[in-house]
Amino acid sequence: MIENIVENMKTLVNELKESINLDILDIKEAKHEELLKRNDKKHFIIDEITRLKAELNKELIKKIQEGIDVNIYRDSVDSLEKDLKELYELNKKLASIVMPVQQLYKDLVSEITAANGGRIFDIKA
Repeated sequence: MIENIVENMKTLVNELKESINLDILDIKEAKHEELLKRNDKKHFIIDEITRLKAELNKELIKKIQEGIDVNIYRDSVDSLEKDLKELYELNKKLASIVMPVQQLYKDLVSEITAANGGRIFDIKA
């Protein structure tokens, strides 16, 4: 059971890493609609990883309570942890690209509203 949970989590983590890599490419190529298409799937994957993490913790606790040495799962759990760290670093890379773009848009809106007396649109009837 624990091995299956870890393998399912690793598969989902790899899918998420692939999706983030595609996001990075699409941002660089200004294909913003492609980002939106993947958003729902990424949210589902994140929710599923979170659910599986809770399930993994329950199963490990159950094994400990049964007196089983959970170190037998050490290699697979360590491998999962490595994959999660890679996902974290990849997500940081994505954020380092997205945050400056977000700031650029924020600055543009601020400049436009300042030029129009605090309004984005200067409507004259």
